[in-house]
Amino acid sequence: MEFTELIHTRESVRNYDPERPVPEETLRKILDAGRLAPSACNYQPWKFILISSPGMLEKVKACYHSEWFKGAPHILAVVGIKDKAWNRSFDGYNSVEVDAAIAMTHILLAATNEGVATCWVAAFNATMLNKVLQAGKNQIIIGVTPLGYPSPGLKTELIKKRKPLEEVTEFI
Repeated sequence: MEFTELIHTRESVRNYDPERPVPEETLRKILDAGRLAPSACNYQPWKFILISSPGMLEKVKACYHSEWFKGAPHILAVVGIKDKAWNRSFDGYNSVEVDAAIAMTHILLAATNEGVATCWVAAFNATMLNKVLQAGKNQIIIGVTPLGYPSPGLKTELIKKRKPLEEVTEFI
């Protein structure tokens, strides 16, 4: 898909076909897009946790109480690793959240390009999810996304509500 079309057609899907898992080759292609994302000083302070086993899916899905989330055949967690991220010497700023968010965005766009639906979720119970995924003290779960094909017959009217360019841009 051409890039401009891709960014115009990407949407947050909240209805997944639980009977249609994404093939491993496609999942690997999507994850590789995250691996190739830019990061400060190219430190790549992230890891991607792909959950597909029924037992772990049940535990992870319990961390976000929304019925639509439960139908996804896969859940991906993007984890930033604080002590592996770049720190700005002037003020100690740590780039982990930005770096991991860029990787997550690459993953979402790659999934759309492969016909796989996603929805960036940040409203999960972080304490519970950290325990389920055994995240370390230097790790922060930036977001999770279902990965799956939309439910059969799902009709979406893509109407992106975005502020006008003039409202969010300043030319100096």
